[in-house]
Amino acid sequence: MTDIRGWVSHGAKQKLEPFTYDAGPLGPEEVEIGVEFCGLCHSDLSILNNDWGLSQYPVVLGHEAVGRIVAAGDQVKGLGIGQRVGIGWTSASCMHCHQCMTGDHHLCAGAVATIIGHRGGFAEKVRSHWAWAVPLPEALDISSAGPLLCGGITVFAPLAIYDVKPTDRVGVVGIGGLGHMALQFANAWGCEVTAFSSNPSKMEEVRKFGAHRVVSSRDRAGILKAANSLDFLLVTANVPLDWSAFLQTLKPNGRMHLVGAVLEPIPVGAFDLIFGQKSISGSPTGSPAAMSSMLDFAARHNIAPQVEHFPLSKVNDAIAHLAAGEARYRIVLDADFT
Repeated sequence: MTDIRGWVSHGAKQKLEPFTYDAGPLGPEEVEIGVEFCGLCHSDLSILNNDWGLSQYPVVLGHEAVGRIVAAGDQVKGLGIGQRVGIGWTSASCMHCHQCMTGDHHLCAGAVATIIGHRGGFAEKVRSHWAWAVPLPEALDISSAGPLLCGGITVFAPLAIYDVKPTDRVGVVGIGGLGHMALQFANAWGCEVTAFSSNPSKMEEVRKFGAHRVVSSRDRAGILKAANSLDFLLVTANVPLDWSAFLQTLKPNGRMHLVGAVLEPIPVGAFDLIFGQKSISGSPTGSPAAMSSMLDFAARHNIAPQVEHFPLSKVNDAIAHLAAGEARYRIVLDADFT
């Protein structure tokens, strides 16, 4: 029997409590990671509250886990005991479908989400398929690296997928847990960056993260002053916006790309797209290869999330802090099992 201590919620919106579970035998292609740090993401809150209708209880949350490999199955490739790795939203995929075989593992229909039907990283240990345990560059600050494994790849991947160029002008809507990393990546990419934020108190911080100019996302007139100026608009907010106004910020052939989980339908007039040949798209996280590239890019350009630390034993306080909108800008839980 392999007992692992963690923190579990037994139902929607219920507080987490200490929990010990039998993880069973380690699979031949699995690694087991001793968790050192684990980010607390808004998606953890959504799964806790069953906002997406996908949650399975009891749930051990945590999908931005960083730690060292403590055990490995006999068919694990390229990883070794003691190696420091990170696990993000996905912990496994089938490894044989068209998506996996062409490098889009994160789009695999059989992908296993780390916190849906699987025990996550708010625990002593977490498991994943070896391909999804991504080695961490030594140059990264391990204590703040966790949020890169979900939030970081979520905002990095679209820049690569849609061939955003260093000469492009990029807008980022929503400067929170995702957006503050998006500003850093877009700036390091070489782009001129416009931030759209609803919080006036963040304006100076937003510029430090890499924005060349800042516009209030609640000021329609201000948004319209940016009309026809952007090649790519990355929406990280998860709330309804003035979609028509934001589409007008795009140049011809411009793209508005969503990574924020807006639960309400997005009303868009056909002519807002037809005139100007504009596009709307969305994406989840990214493949293991994309995550590795993102981590290397972050290490090379000294990109890191701004984090607040809580001990894992205070996870409910951390969740309340996040739910109140007080996190600046990501939360990392420090494993403190004794």
